[in-house]
Amino acid sequence: MKMKKFIFSIITLTTVFVSCNTELDINSDPDLLNPDNAPLSAQLPAGITGIVGSEGAGMAIFGGFWSQYWTQSNVANQFKDIDNYSASTSDYNFIWDGMYDALGDIRNVKRRALAEGNWKYYLIATTLEVQASQVLTDMYGSIPYKEANNKLILSPHFDTGEEIYGYMIDDLNDALSKDLSQSTGLVPGSDDLIFGGDMTNWTKFANTLKLKIYMRQTNSSRAAIADAGIQQLITDGVAFLDTDASMTQFVDEINQSNPLYEYVVRRLNVATNLRMSKTLSSYLIDNSDTRKAQYYLAGNALNQGDFNSTATNIAVVKLSATTPVLLLSKEESLFLQAEAMERYNGGVGAKALYDAAVTANFARYSLSASSYLTGVYSYPVAGTFDQKLEAIITQKWVASFPGNGFEAFFETNRTGYPRTSAVPQTDAGYVSGQLAYAANGVTGGLFPKRIVYPLTERNANTNALTLVPITTPIWWE
Repeated sequence: MKMKKFIFSIITLTTVFVSCNTELDINSDPDLLNPDNAPLSAQLPAGITGIVGSEGAGMAIFGGFWSQYWTQSNVANQFKDIDNYSASTSDYNFIWDGMYDALGDIRNVKRRALAEGNWKYYLIATTLEVQASQVLTDMYGSIPYKEANNKLILSPHFDTGEEIYGYMIDDLNDALSKDLSQSTGLVPGSDDLIFGGDMTNWTKFANTLKLKIYMRQTNSSRAAIADAGIQQLITDGVAFLDTDASMTQFVDEINQSNPLYEYVVRRLNVATNLRMSKTLSSYLIDNSDTRKAQYYLAGNALNQGDFNSTATNIAVVKLSATTPVLLLSKEESLFLQAEAMERYNGGVGAKALYDAAVTANFARYSLSASSYLTGVYSYPVAGTFDQKLEAIITQKWVASFPGNGFEAFFETNRTGYPRTSAVPQTDAGYVSGQLAYAANGVTGGLFPKRIVYPLTERNANTNALTLVPITTPIWWE
C-alpha cells in the first residue's frame, strides 16, 4: 500500500540527517531510499513528517470545521463541502493516502528494529504507528491494520474498529515490555523530530496513548476492558506525558511551514478562507477569555456553515507558519488524567490535573489562567460526575485549537460535550459554545461522524468496504 505523499505538507528532513546539510528540502523523496538497507535514521523522519503533514493539514481542517472553531468564508468556497457535510469519496483522498504512505515508513522502521533488537527505534515506531492508526480508525471506522503496508499484500483486509483498539493496546504493551537498556544498533537522536531521542518521553507518550485508547472506549461495548485497563494504569503508577509530543521544526519558508498554514495560506493562496465561527468565539467572548485574541483577528463571527451570508467584517482565523504540530499535547495528557481520576480514583487529584491543563493552555499563549480557575472555569468539585466531565471536555475542546480539532470532534462524539444546540444560531435562545447544525447542512439535521472512504482506496483495494454514510457513528460512540 505504498502511496504518493501529499507533498505540499510533507517536510522531508531526510537530507538533514543523512548528510550534514542544514536546509529542509521538500524535494528529497525518502521513498527513493531502499527500505531494506537505508539507515533507520533516514526512514524515521520521513515517517514522522508524513504523519505530521497529514494530521496537521487535512485532519486539522476537518477537525476545525466539525469542532466549529471556524467556518467557511462567505466570500470564498474552498471548504463548503466540509462545512455543509457533503464531502464525498472523491474528496480529500490525500489524507488517507498520506497517512498510509507515512505508516509504510514507520512500519518498515518497526519491522527492521524488531529484527535487529533495536528496542529504542521499536518503541518509537510502535508508538507512532498506534498514534496515526488511532486517528485513522476514529475518523474512518474500519481500516487496514494487521495487513497494511505489507508489500506482499496488495489488497489488505479491513479490521474493525473494535479489533484495532485491541491490537493497538497489544502492540503498545509489546513495545513497552522491551528492555531499552539492551537495545542494539543505532541510537535515535536528531532524526527523532519529536523528542530528539529522549526515550523517557517516548515511554510516557506510549503510556498516555494507552490511557487515551482505553478512555475512548468507556461508553462502548468494550467498557469493561477500558475500566480494567485504566484502573491498572493507575495502580501501576505509570508516568504520563508532561510535555508536548510535537514537531516544532517549522520556519516561515515555502514547504517548511506548519502544514495547516502551508495548505491554507500558501497552497490555496487564500489566507482568509477560514473565518471565526460563532460557536467557539461566543463561548470565549461570554467568558471574557483572553485566548480569543490569539485564535482570531478582529471582526465579527459568522454562524456555522452560513457561507451564503452577506455579512461583512467577518474575523479571520489566525494561523502561524511556525506553530508546532501536536501529536499529543501536554494539556490533552493532563485532561485525560483528570478524567481518569474522576472515573476511577474517587476524584483524587482531578482538580489539580484540570487546573494544570487549563494553565498550560493559557501559558502556551503567554497568558495567565489564574483568575479563570477561581472564576468562570473553576472546577466543580462539589458537582456531579457529568458536571465535572463537561468542564474537562469543554476546556479540552477550547485547548485543541487550531490543529487538534479532530480530537475535540472525537471527544464530542464520545461524551456529548460541548452540548448540541436545540436551536439555530440565529435564534435568540442560542446558548454560547453549543454546537449548531450547519446553516447550509445537507444531512437533514444529522451531524457528521466520520470521513467516508477515499476513492483511491476503493479503486486500488478489492477488500475495500461498502461506503458508510458520513452521519454513521463510530463504534465507540
